[in-house]
Amino acid sequence: MDFGIATPGKIIAVHLNYPSRAAQRGRTPAQPSYFLKPASSLAPTGATLERPAGTELLAFEGEIAIVIGEPARRVSPDDGWQHVASVTAANDFGLYDLRAADKGSNVRSKGGDGFTPIGPVAIPAAGLGEGDWRVRTWVNGQLVQEDTSDTLLFPFGRLVADLSQLMTLETGDVILTGTPAGSSVVLPGDVVEVEVDAPGAPGAPSTGRLVTTITQGEAEFGDFGTKPATDELQRVEAWGGDDELAAAVAAGRASAPQPAPPSSSAADAAAPAAGTAPAFQLTDELRADFGRVAVATLSVALRKRGYHDIFIEGVAANHPGDRIVGRAKTLRFIPFRPDLFQSHGGGFNAQKLAFDTVAPGEVLVVEARGERGTGTVGDVLALRAQVRGAAGIVTDGGVRDFDAVSGFEIPVFSQGAHPSVLGRRHVPWEVDVTIACGGAAVQPGDVIVGDGDGVIVIPPQLALEVLAEALEQERQDAYVAEQVAAGASVDGLFPMNAEWLARYRAAQEA
Repeated sequence: MDFGIATPGKIIAVHLNYPSRAAQRGRTPAQPSYFLKPASSLAPTGATLERPAGTELLAFEGEIAIVIGEPARRVSPDDGWQHVASVTAANDFGLYDLRAADKGSNVRSKGGDGFTPIGPVAIPAAGLGEGDWRVRTWVNGQLVQEDTSDTLLFPFGRLVADLSQLMTLETGDVILTGTPAGSSVVLPGDVVEVEVDAPGAPGAPSTGRLVTTITQGEAEFGDFGTKPATDELQRVEAWGGDDELAAAVAAGRASAPQPAPPSSSAADAAAPAAGTAPAFQLTDELRADFGRVAVATLSVALRKRGYHDIFIEGVAANHPGDRIVGRAKTLRFIPFRPDLFQSHGGGFNAQKLAFDTVAPGEVLVVEARGERGTGTVGDVLALRAQVRGAAGIVTDGGVRDFDAVSGFEIPVFSQGAHPSVLGRRHVPWEVDVTIACGGAAVQPGDVIVGDGDGVIVIPPQLALEVLAEALEQERQDAYVAEQVAAGASVDGLFPMNAEWLARYRAAQEA
């Protein structure tokens, strides 16, 4: 097939690179990140692309593709552009229905046959600059994307330099440099066109339009692999946002959101459907990243997204300086009543069950209705949680055997000490359900982060973007602190104005 270039040995795609797209996603990366696409995903202009049977969220992404000329290994950002031989158009199609199955790799969601149309003409890069390029995308003749390479977060030369630190970029390798805002879902029968040009250059060279027609596939997915699955978050992100999804529903291009089916517990509702992978996993690397970000910084990122009541109010650590990071396991107490305590308070009750089944790395979060006049955890149960490898305990009630518990290594956040046992104010009722702890709703699997400022609850579907934004904010705050320590005035520096922001970015790239 003729792609306008030789078949590349490697196709490397950038996740986020245009400020317009970063704003749409609600996060701006500090450094570029990448994924690989197979050569078998390439397609020429005029090809058809099947939307697989059983899927609904096939999305286009018009992109500028750069093609490597002279091999690059450990080159500098200033020299990276010199290793680009040509520029062409590409469309980085993806299936949001398979994102969960990929766990971030994009192997299935973006690696299917025909998912990387490229061409039709490659424009020689000689004599043209990194910022001279424009990408535009049309769906059914309507312009839906337009942006220019002079706005990129990470210019082409920087991408080449970054990748060449670890791998040799060989002649013919292709880098897809990111998509601007406007990416959305396409349906069978839609025609997508992408064009890259250099409108300010002599002759305004253009790739011509890269044309792809969407068709409906008929072959069903088998039972020997993860099947497509969607949720409302994936639908919103695939369409481009809440407003875009609402417009698609109004136009008959998308179905209206369906209410969640009733379930016997919140744990059932929060669990992934059978055969699908969780949308978020708290890896050791992510746990470490959360552990070095302040709760206060995370709270700012959450408030930007409309999440205000995410503090577990009134709790403090039993060890000054303690931090906790983990997924929530929940335990709920109800107000004391003699008959209910008789039926639920004795034996291997819900409280003992929770402490005996908390998994390594989990944070046991206890709803005690803010009642600090009785203990909700004592030394034996705290020790049991520590032995099982729990990351911590959070209760909006009291702690019995406080001095003994404080002698353990496990962090415990509570309202303080109280000597009473359960039967004074509480009945242990149920585990692994949605609870209210310190005024915050907590579901099993939520991300719990605590430090000297308190404890915060992060919905798992927001965890990655909130973390990325908080890490960048911490870097900026550290830079501001350095400048203040060196004698700079806070006027224009805190928060940073455009001049200081430019200095900061230059310092990061140095």
